[in-house]
Amino acid sequence: MIDVNSPMLSRCFTGLTDPGLVRTVNQDSFYLDPEARFFVVADGMGGHAGGQEASQIATQAIRAYLEEHWESDLPSPQLLQESILHANQGILDDQNDHPERRDMGTTAVLIIFRHDGAWRAHIGDSRLYCLREKSLNQVTEDHTWVARALKVGDINKEQAKVHPWRHVLFQCLGRQDLNFIEVETLDVQPGDLFLLCSDGLTEEVDDDGITTILNSEESQEVKAQKLIEEAKNSGGSDNITVVLVAQT
Repeated sequence: MIDVNSPMLSRCFTGLTDPGLVRTVNQDSFYLDPEARFFVVADGMGGHAGGQEASQIATQAIRAYLEEHWESDLPSPQLLQESILHANQGILDDQNDHPERRDMGTTAVLIIFRHDGAWRAHIGDSRLYCLREKSLNQVTEDHTWVARALKVGDINKEQAKVHPWRHVLFQCLGRQDLNFIEVETLDVQPGDLFLLCSDGLTEEVDDDGITTILNSEESQEVKAQKLIEEAKNSGGSDNITVVLVAQT
């Protein structure tokens, strides 16, 4: 397990990742900016070495690009898009250098807090949630076949939970045809608690279970640990990563 915690002026945050009960390698990565400017979660795929490499390349590339250009005149939506494109190119370059990892890819979800507001972006099915006034809202929409089918009414929620294509992504990092990056402004109010997570959490713990844990009176570190443990108690079939960011 990796546990990182740091209180900041207007935000406090913690992050925790665990391989789960089935996987021998943790292909998830996350990054918490010590200055509370940005937060990233990535969930790799494409074999043990490939998935782990892809998620690490993504988080490191996004971190490096944001740090280098943070004080630039780039509008935040453009900064986010270019950081993700930079990460995508890093994975493509590694695929070229290591053909054995040519199928690797990764999801990514990230939020930034900058001079022109708060913004969020995501690729794939790693999610961003917001807990506000004890109510949980899923901010991002999964880039999966199932989410798209659910949206247009081809399947219902119960079918979506067990559909064999529920892990099929139509968008991820590590692809030449990455041509759309969803970047949106992020509504932030005092008291908000944001959760960034890989699908190792959401596949095992439903929204009601997440809400109950996040609404507890425990510390952020304990909440993160309980989310991980609940996912493991429910099967722990995948790597599990959670990042909590509280706006105080």
